[in-house]
Amino acid sequence: GMRLFRSVFVGLTKNLYIQFIRYGFVAAISLAVDFSGLVLLKEYTGIHYLLSATISFTAGLLTNYFLSSLWVFESSKLSSKKREFILFALIGVIGLILTDILLWLLTDVFGLFYVLSKAIATILVYFWNFGARKRMLFN
Repeated sequence: GMRLFRSVFVGLTKNLYIQFIRYGFVAAISLAVDFSGLVLLKEYTGIHYLLSATISFTAGLLTNYFLSSLWVFESSKLSSKKREFILFALIGVIGLILTDILLWLLTDVFGLFYVLSKAIATILVYFWNFGARKRMLFN
């Protein structure tokens, strides 16, 4: 019980499954920042949903970076934190482009509610983000 909890949530780990579980929690927190930002910007300031999505995604990306480098991935393949962040952000920007394309397709082309479109896009882009960051950035 407690040992399992500690191995999953406490300290650094090289275990891929634990990293994947932790990344899920980080993604959930980042997603909360992203989703709430999207809805607040769109509904309360009237900013177009794609611009709102871009702004809120950026806030989620920053949240994800700091939590991932502190808690999910034990060590970076890169010696420079600046380079690491640039590559992390680049992977995130590709994720954002995929997200915006899927959002537009699902909302404007297929007529889904933008929040549902965002949910679908998020699930698909989650696998891109984890896989790319694990492969390119972290040991």
